[in-house]
Amino acid sequence: MTATAAFRRLALDPAAQDLLFREARTATAFDSEAVDDDQVRAIYELVKYAPTSMNQQPMRIVLLRSEETRRELMSHLDRGNRPKTASAPLVALLAADLGFHERLPEVFPHLPYAKDLFADAAVRRESALFNTALQVAYFIVGVRAAGLAAGPIVGYDADGINKTFFGDGTREIVTVVNIGRPAREPDHPRLPRLPFHDVVTTA
Repeated sequence: MTATAAFRRLALDPAAQDLLFREARTATAFDSEAVDDDQVRAIYELVKYAPTSMNQQPMRIVLLRSEETRRELMSHLDRGNRPKTASAPLVALLAADLGFHERLPEVFPHLPYAKDLFADAAVRRESALFNTALQVAYFIVGVRAAGLAAGPIVGYDADGINKTFFGDGTREIVTVVNIGRPAREPDHPRLPRLPFHDVVTTA
């Protein structure tokens, strides 16, 4: 099946497919147009339906808007990532809530003992990080759905960010995402993706 035939099998309109996937690129430089709270709320109201194990929803979002918090973050970023973040009109810290299990009686009420399954801190952390990663992926797609570009980065001092922004140890950084409208076209063509037959097997 060709790529053209494949996208015709999808329920999503081809223009939406392009917006969310084929034409979307990771942004490394942004223009100065602001990203307001209404846009972020619209993104969240869409992506909150991402699947997580036992409906955990461990992702927590911290929006850095003040100059002070932006400077604090920059001190923890790898040098090559600082210009990307400096140009972004909005920066979000996407973190895992290591105490997500406290909300399970609320979000997974049909299993009364769900909270007790995560009494072990190591088990809870592993689950929180994995399920936050799922939510991060949906968050990036949600940013694209809003007509914006996302620039997730992982080149940073995680311990430094955790101590600065989550000093009580209840949350752990998973990624930093720069958000805005790209300032320019990408510097290079889209990098190759692995073909279907290299990725998918049938057992």
